[in-house]
Amino acid sequence: MFYSKLWVSGGLLLLGAAAVAQAKYIVPGARWRDTDGNLVNAHAGSILVDNGTFWWFGEYKIEGQEEGGGVSVYSSEDLATWTHHGLALEPVEGHRYISPSSIIQRPKVVYSEPTGQYHMWWHADNSSYGLLLQGLATADTVAGPYTFVDATAPLGNWSQDFGMFTDYKDGRSYALYSNGDSVRGRDVYLTSYNEEVTGLDAVVHRFDKFDLEAPTIIQTDKSYYALMSHKTGYRPNNVVAFRADSLSGPWSQPWIVSPLNTRTFNSQSGFTLRITGCKGTTYLYLGDQWDSNSLWESRYIWLPINIDDNKKTLAVEWHDVYDLNVKTGSWRPVEGKEYHGKDATTSGNAFKQEANFASGGVIVTGIEGNDSTVTFSGIEGTGKPQWVSFHYQNTDDMGFGDQPGGSPDRIGGSWQLRRVSSVVVNGNTESVETLYQRDTHKGIVLSTPLQLTLEEGSNNTITVGGLFNGFYYKGADLDKIVVYPPES
Repeated sequence: MFYSKLWVSGGLLLLGAAAVAQAKYIVPGARWRDTDGNLVNAHAGSILVDNGTFWWFGEYKIEGQEEGGGVSVYSSEDLATWTHHGLALEPVEGHRYISPSSIIQRPKVVYSEPTGQYHMWWHADNSSYGLLLQGLATADTVAGPYTFVDATAPLGNWSQDFGMFTDYKDGRSYALYSNGDSVRGRDVYLTSYNEEVTGLDAVVHRFDKFDLEAPTIIQTDKSYYALMSHKTGYRPNNVVAFRADSLSGPWSQPWIVSPLNTRTFNSQSGFTLRITGCKGTTYLYLGDQWDSNSLWESRYIWLPINIDDNKKTLAVEWHDVYDLNVKTGSWRPVEGKEYHGKDATTSGNAFKQEANFASGGVIVTGIEGNDSTVTFSGIEGTGKPQWVSFHYQNTDDMGFGDQPGGSPDRIGGSWQLRRVSSVVVNGNTESVETLYQRDTHKGIVLSTPLQLTLEEGSNNTITVGGLFNGFYYKGADLDKIVVYPPES
């Protein structure tokens, strides 16, 4: 039997009446901090569930060491409050596969009941991506430390971006991996593990020539859905999904899982999670919002997935802030109060411009430096930290004439990936927050959050200006801000 004492990736969590307390808010794209106040550092990660506790494994990245930093591990009872347990897999100087210069990407962990150990798998490579292997390390406890075992070519094949899925009906685990970028590659393999999860035994399905990566599978009672990203490096793109009645197929044609030109809300796929509680089941998309200018500060985009098995559809839904209760297996969007750019005050070169896609048909543009700003007034606050979501348009993909970088809408163009703005509450220039606004597209409004402390009452102001992003002092165009109630 392949069943284990826990069900993991692609994974299912069953919680009874004595399960954990209600979760705090989940805020996609925010600076997520652990219980020590440090930024959560677990990129391209995965979630394993062990005895009702969530364990998050991900790539550890710091400034100056973006690859080969090892694998960090966090635990949580609610998917929102995370405790850091250090490095589950530490780099070893001079090691061929896990040195500080090695590629240690997309780690996944599963419990192997036959061996009584936890097994970590990842994409193992050198800095030139010339090895294309899968690494294996084992530990006696879920948090590790994990000991390197081997790095191998799966059934003699190449392996690049790596995923793992465990079927909650029979407990069997599978590897998902793209087999490189050469003309002989460009496939994604779905391959079963042996009983011990120490190696692969058979190819179950091959997604031919779609040239995709970052694969993950989510399972319902009736279907399997595979989500994958296109290959655009650290630039986000339109993630696609396939559907099948069985893992061996036949699989459907792919479709795009989020509104066109949102580029999956500026994120890349990598993992999915099924949470079944006493009142229902929630499916989560766990994506990464990469920042190629500072990979160590890349954010996490975790969003509910809406699946309709009767219509055979899957969609990733955006919510600025939502409350997930892992005990009941249900979630709800949190409602906030909107303040529109059409009602704000501008200074300097900032001005209001007609935009039929924006709230009230108006967007504020020309926000440059401290001299050209937009101020939202009459904002209600509670005196406690509150999430504020800034809805914006960033048209860097339109190009800037003689500005460096060009445009992806032009031959040879490239994205700058973000604009940077300053945010000042109640005119207090001694305390300035930094707001990163990733590229959107022409006429596409997305949002990014900050946690701010507003004074109690309705006399607060929020002023947004531009900061230097390496090329110019210019903030994104603002549609509106939404102020959310504090967490209970």
